[in-house]
Amino acid sequence: MSSSSQTAQEADAMPHAYHYPHHDDIDDCTEELRAALAAHGITLPSLGIDLPSYAGSYATPLIALGNCNTATARRLSAALHQAVSGTGTER
Repeated sequence: MSSSSQTAQEADAMPHAYHYPHHDDIDDCTEELRAALAAHGITLPSLGIDLPSYAGSYATPLIALGNCNTATARRLSAALHQAVSGTGTER
C-alpha cells in the first residue's frame, strides 16, 4: 500500500465536521430561527453559525445567538412566555 493511499484511508477514518449529517442543515436551522424571531418583531444582530464549532470536529455545531440590548431581551422573554402560556398576551 502506498503512502498516499494510506494517508487517504486514514483521513477517511478521522471524524470531520462533514461526516455529521446535521451539519448540512445548520444554515436552514439558523434561518428558521431568524424567521421565527422576526415573526415576533425580534432581531438578534449577531445571530449566525458559530464557526469554530462548525469547522471543528464537534458532534453538533452551534448557533451563536450573540448579544442584544435590554429591549430585545424583553421582547424575546415575552415571546417565550407567550409560547409557554399559549396566550396572546405578554407578561
